[in-house]
Amino acid sequence: TTTTTTTTMSMGLAHGRVVYARRVRAPRCGASLRENGVEVSAAEVDVSDSFQEQEDSELFKPTPGFDSIQDAIHDIAKGKFVVVLDDEDRENEGDLIIAAEKMTSESCAFMVNHTSGLICVGMEGKDLDRLDIPPMVEDRNNSDSMGTAFTVSVDLKAGTSTGISAEDRSSTIQALASPGSKPEDFRRPGHVFPLRYREGGVLKRAGHTEAAVDLARLAGCFPAGVLCEIVNADGTMSRRDQLLAFAKENGLCTITISDLIRYRSYYESLVERVAVARMPTKFGVFEAYSYRSKIDDIEHIALVYGDVQNSEEDVLVRVHSECLTGDIMGSLRCDCGPQLHKALEKVAQAGCGVVVYLRGQEGRGIGLGHKLRAYNLQDAGRDTVEANEDLGLPVDSREYGMGAHMLRDVGVRRLKLMTNNPAKYTGLSGYGLTITKRVPLLTPINKENKKYIMTKVNKMGHWFGGTE
Repeated sequence: TTTTTTTTMSMGLAHGRVVYARRVRAPRCGASLRENGVEVSAAEVDVSDSFQEQEDSELFKPTPGFDSIQDAIHDIAKGKFVVVLDDEDRENEGDLIIAAEKMTSESCAFMVNHTSGLICVGMEGKDLDRLDIPPMVEDRNNSDSMGTAFTVSVDLKAGTSTGISAEDRSSTIQALASPGSKPEDFRRPGHVFPLRYREGGVLKRAGHTEAAVDLARLAGCFPAGVLCEIVNADGTMSRRDQLLAFAKENGLCTITISDLIRYRSYYESLVERVAVARMPTKFGVFEAYSYRSKIDDIEHIALVYGDVQNSEEDVLVRVHSECLTGDIMGSLRCDCGPQLHKALEKVAQAGCGVVVYLRGQEGRGIGLGHKLRAYNLQDAGRDTVEANEDLGLPVDSREYGMGAHMLRDVGVRRLKLMTNNPAKYTGLSGYGLTITKRVPLLTPINKENKKYIMTKVNKMGHWFGGTE
């Protein structure tokens, strides 16, 4: 029995969303799908042997051909450069990055000789405000293709001449990274270009500015990073193979922003608790925990039944993706609404458990409008996978890290997961959670959702569907 996992990382700059999606083909635990129905078993499945919680070394295995984030952090702390690549669908460029407080005249000269020469310093907004360094243009007037937040350029006054030499620029950069610097220490304009860091870093905006500041902070340095685009000898932009060759020639670590996003997503809480209130339902009385995502400000909810923190048994858990049409409108096209109600019922019957409701995941992450367009294609004969692909959309772009952080916050550590979806299992693995069992969540099939369920089993590796 084998499990094959294909993982893709996509980063949406415009709307600040980071999506980490997995498509998995997994064993179906003996289930067989027949043309006239689904043959299933409703027994709980022990997954402790077939799926082991990922070790950190495996979880953070870098993109092939690149170095680990841990190695990059170590080099940044030592004052070395790191080459950082963004996504091929974004700028498709690599920047030389170094912690601002570690910049020397020698480092600055190296950067000037191998880059475009427009040396920038990513900085937090509070430090730019403290130094009275305003935006170059207001946000509403920023027409840069990547939304780069340039500020007014600066030079250090004391001990510099024109400000353009490597020595002058390194002095300016070190002053920008000093908590004791004052607004009057700088001339405006100058030859160093501060950039305003987006709060939340690469989890909010997958850019080099955010990567530079995040790396400096992770290395224990002042949160400011120097960055500049690497160019070839003829002045053209360096691309992946050229960047890897350059890094090898100069003994530098090379990482991707997507790997940095994955690293931060694991180690840092992605949500903040907003409120808790009693919520009586027809299934029982739950405690409703509201959370706000630190990435995109979307609010999610966890419905907690019983004392999950002190439970002697593994906690029964369902992580449910928002489905307006199924959960609220009662659509028969899917099994989402019945699964949600069944999960709440099972948790109440167990006397202890959690149902996490993740919003912003309509249509497996494609959004309501795209889902309705996909419905039209399905009515024309396409299945759910084919319809998404015809629209140029991912088959499943959901991520479950938010749910994992919510579960940890309410006190869950060991759990039994109600799901038929192997991607949900792998998406929740790690994060300090141990999943000991998979609990089937079976609901009736109708003529409207039969093809939908068959597609989930046959094309998306779901373990089973059907009736209990």
